[in-house]
Amino acid sequence: MPEEPSTSPVRNVLFICSRNQWRSPTAEQIWRRHPLIRARSAGTSPNARHTVSVDDIEWADVILAMEEKHKSRLVAEFKRMLEGKPIHVLDIPDEYKYMDPELVEELERSVASIPQID
Repeated sequence: MPEEPSTSPVRNVLFICSRNQWRSPTAEQIWRRHPLIRARSAGTSPNARHTVSVDDIEWADVILAMEEKHKSRLVAEFKRMLEGKPIHVLDIPDEYKYMDPELVEELERSVASIPQID
């Protein structure tokens, strides 16, 4: 008997921090292994490794910002495109390096609590 397809849709999740250097790339790395998540990361700073773009915003089903300031910058720059798109603030400060075990733990706990992710 064939396996029934999952009723859970695959979600495009965009992780945002300032420079796309440590927090959001760590989140992308962790969550890209999840079978129901396609993950990307970007930064709000003009000198970010990858600066958030119109394409990123259009692609995302859910946006997870590390801090309130990141959400504010997204709203200031992409207000009309963000209408109806869930944006959650994870409240993860910029005090970790890439793949820091404490950061990984914090991201796993924070992201798992977002209703649109499960």
